[in-house]
Amino acid sequence: MRDRNGRSPGKAGRPAVMTDVAKLAGVSHQTVSRVLNDSPQVRAETRERVLAAVEALGYRPNAMARGLVSRRSKVLGVVTFDTVLFGPASMMLGIERAARAAGYGVSIAALETVDRPSVLAAINTLADQGVDGVIVIAPQQTTASALHSMPRQLVVVAVEAGQDAGLPAAVVDQFEGTRLAVHHLLELGHRTVWHVSGPAGWLEARDRAQGWRRALEAAGAEVPPMIGGDWSARSGYEAGLLLAAQTGVTAVFAANDQMALGLLRAFAERGIRVPEDISVIGFDDIPEAAYLTPPLTTMRQDFDEVGRRSMQLLLQLLESDNDVPEPPPVVPTLVVRESTAPPAR
Repeated sequence: MRDRNGRSPGKAGRPAVMTDVAKLAGVSHQTVSRVLNDSPQVRAETRERVLAAVEALGYRPNAMARGLVSRRSKVLGVVTFDTVLFGPASMMLGIERAARAAGYGVSIAALETVDRPSVLAAINTLADQGVDGVIVIAPQQTTASALHSMPRQLVVVAVEAGQDAGLPAAVVDQFEGTRLAVHHLLELGHRTVWHVSGPAGWLEARDRAQGWRRALEAAGAEVPPMIGGDWSARSGYEAGLLLAAQTGVTAVFAANDQMALGLLRAFAERGIRVPEDISVIGFDDIPEAAYLTPPLTTMRQDFDEVGRRSMQLLLQLLESDNDVPEPPPVVPTLVVRESTAPPAR
């Protein structure tokens, strides 16, 4: 008897299992396993017979069965934190896509409190579940420092732990991304660039602030006082009110797009035109950036590429006993829209 697709099911209508394939092909289940795992130690005619049996029975090996053969669970652990921020949320999505493409399932541990004990507890919980390895989204200093105390028997890759973390990591080149942003504004003719930073304790905020300062110093431009924010549009709005009261401000670099959105609102309320009076550039390229008034110039991060590189690094570490070179940082892309222009004369 065959099913509606013309395939022969296992006994009593159940899905076919490996022993059914072995019986139909006239081989051992070890041979079936070797064929399914693409072992070179199988004769061509035997391989064809097994694959024909697989097709006839509609057999589909599940992740658990493959894990028993390879001694891997084919499940990846991801430690993240409970956030609605665009960057970390998009990073999580990029990792999930890369894991699926590599044939891995994902077990997620989302932290409500980002501190050392919580991070280590989450990693240990995932280790107890038998995951092959763990990717930790570590954009905060407390998260990154906790990884130095992780279980040594577990393969762990950090994402956004800073370019000087001393850990296997996939990162975005925050310094180069910031340099490109500042350079764009200076090339337009602005004498200096003000900065609304992210919150203390965030590695991305630290690196973007340092990159902003270095870029201005390298260009011989004055470094104005930095204004602190917390990633929110509200903090950008408050920073915008402060900047609107300053004289001589012609360009502002916001550490993320949400704060740039707040800047646009504050400037509009104070009758300051963007970009005629002040140019504004953000970071992230959120989906709404192209539809703000005016459309926002920003730095786009390729989160899918970060996910792919973190997954590639994890698999290399799992398969090699030697040191594995880290992937190069992902460089953000400048997206020029209508919120930046030469300064008014």
